Amino acid sequence: MAYQILIVDDDADFREELRHCLEGYSIIEAANGPDALSILKKPNTIDLVLLDAVMPMIPGMEVLREIKKIKPSLAIIVLTGQSSKDIAIDALKGHADDYIEKPIHVPEFLETVQSTLAAKAVKGFVYTHGIHAKIEQAKHFIERNFDKKITLEDVAGQACLSPKYFSRIFKEIAGQGFNEYRLSVKTTRACELLKTSDYTVTEIADRLGYQNLESFIRMFEKTMNASPTQYRQKNQKKHLKKPS
Repeated sequence: MAYQILIVDDDADFREELRHCLEGYSIIEAANGPDALSILKKPNTIDLVLLDAVMPMIPGMEVLREIKKIKPSLAIIVLTGQSSKDIAIDALKGHADDYIEKPIHVPEFLETVQSTLAAKAVKGFVYTHGIHAKIEQAKHFIERNFDKKITLEDVAGQACLSPKYFSRIFKEIAGQGFNEYRLSVKTTRACELLKTSDYTVTEIADRLGYQNLESFIRMFEKTMNASPTQYRQKNQKKHLKKPS
């Protein structure tokens, strides 16, 4: 599967120019910040955002901050037509991975895109063909969207399989049913946050996409045989304990 890139720029001609430059990548376009944020809030497999710094409705730097709230690890390259060190500094302070000035120099632009994607690469980003690869792709989609409400139909569609067949073959290959696997991903992420962060239990439930705190606590207690608070008290001490 090709890397998926979201281009966010209010200039349709420039988006078309970038699309031609990025032949071989899967491209999604957004003409403004609200459209981009709407796309990213839904289940997706976007690997990189090319974000214009100057746009109507919502300034690019504000969009950058909002994207980082939605998906902190997502790779972002800021595009600016203003030859200004201030914009570059603001972009990097906002945790953009890099910035590029317009008009772009194609070889340098492509090198920056490739190096940014390589730096963010994790196991499972590129897949081969075959049913096992489709299931790995589905697992990766679930893991990337642990904080969103995704259905069996959503994931089966990503794997280009019927929901009924996908459900059966997923359990055979993954060793877990779809809902069981999705729950295990959420539980693993919850445990990581409880051990290593200062987020409250309510904040963790929100970051995992739960509509209410009670549902999260009920899920966690059923899976881990302990409440989130009990798990944190026991395991955060171990995590912070210095070796003797």
